[in-house]
Amino acid sequence: MPSVDDPQTLPRTAAVLAEWTASGHHIGALVYVSRDLAPVADFAVGDARLPVADHPAAVPMAPDTLMLWLSAGKPFAAVALAQLRERGLLDFDDAVARFVPEFAAAGKGHLTLAHLLTHTAGLRFVETGWPDAPWDQIIATVCAAAPEPDWPAGEKAGYSPFASWFVLAEVVRRLDGRAYGDYVRDEVFLPLGMTDSWIAMPPARYRAYGDRIGVMANTQKKPPEPAGLDTEAAATHARPSGGARGPARELGRFYECMLEDGAVPTAGGGRILSAESVALLVSPRRVGLFDHTFRTTMDWGLGFIVNSARYGADTVPYGYGRQAGERAFGHGGAQSTCAFADPDRRLAVAITFNGQPGEPAHHRRLRATLAALEADLGTPHDAG
Repeated sequence: MPSVDDPQTLPRTAAVLAEWTASGHHIGALVYVSRDLAPVADFAVGDARLPVADHPAAVPMAPDTLMLWLSAGKPFAAVALAQLRERGLLDFDDAVARFVPEFAAAGKGHLTLAHLLTHTAGLRFVETGWPDAPWDQIIATVCAAAPEPDWPAGEKAGYSPFASWFVLAEVVRRLDGRAYGDYVRDEVFLPLGMTDSWIAMPPARYRAYGDRIGVMANTQKKPPEPAGLDTEAAATHARPSGGARGPARELGRFYECMLEDGAVPTAGGGRILSAESVALLVSPRRVGLFDHTFRTTMDWGLGFIVNSARYGADTVPYGYGRQAGERAFGHGGAQSTCAFADPDRRLAVAITFNGQPGEPAHHRRLRATLAALEADLGTPHDAG
């Protein structure tokens, strides 16, 4: 029986990953899967970094490589806000301007935290200046922006890749006092044993990690090029929408906690959220709305994508596979990451591809990988 760090523990999945590596869609990948909190797979394939002029040697991917999760890190903001709600400091239907008064500019005073978390605020494409602009300047830029015209909040949907999450993180900062990256590190990552996970790491830590920092490749370019998202500036300046990084096993640990209704999945580990908060975050909140960014209908909880396969398993992006239960929830990362929990199958999955081949190619790759994973795992009945 192969060990969990051997790709042959999931032979069909490993074969699919090898095929897509050979076709140039990525240079490596990390896979973590657990069932009933027991690790099934925790392996790496391929390389972690492209050879470049100042670093000509290839670096093999390893299970402890820190890979960028991109938008798969968005749910951490929802968890942070839910923790503050448990402290009686906010409610998701509160206006954002209650906590960040300047956000009311340009007709945004009515927008709520829930509008931002469900991507129904009409605040999609705002150039923030990250990572060069300082945090306060980014917040001022987003607060000054106007929502898109003819966008009734809560009634029209469109995924906001960046801007909204800076403001949600600023709400956390103003209510708690800690920088957002420090808050998530202290209140989410470290309690879960995610010791190599970061929103923004100190420069000295970035340098100490060295080749353990995986570099995302733009594989649409031929030959592939670094995507520019793993520099010291990018890794040390918080981008709440897409700057989280760490080993896949640690992202999987987060979803194991969510499967446990917020309890840390170790003996005597306590909890990061109440079961009521977890249910609030992952239950459908936005249902049946056409997403004007993804150009398809998708359902959302508060910060989490709820399984939307009923709108087209082969067309809805960033899905969780054909066998995923209706209650499955998680979040993908742009052309690279798939992370979710499936309560019906008691699965936690985190996969990061070290290559962004473009949206259509990524979705073909992801669907093929998840189909192979389902074949490796067997049906829920086969799983016992």
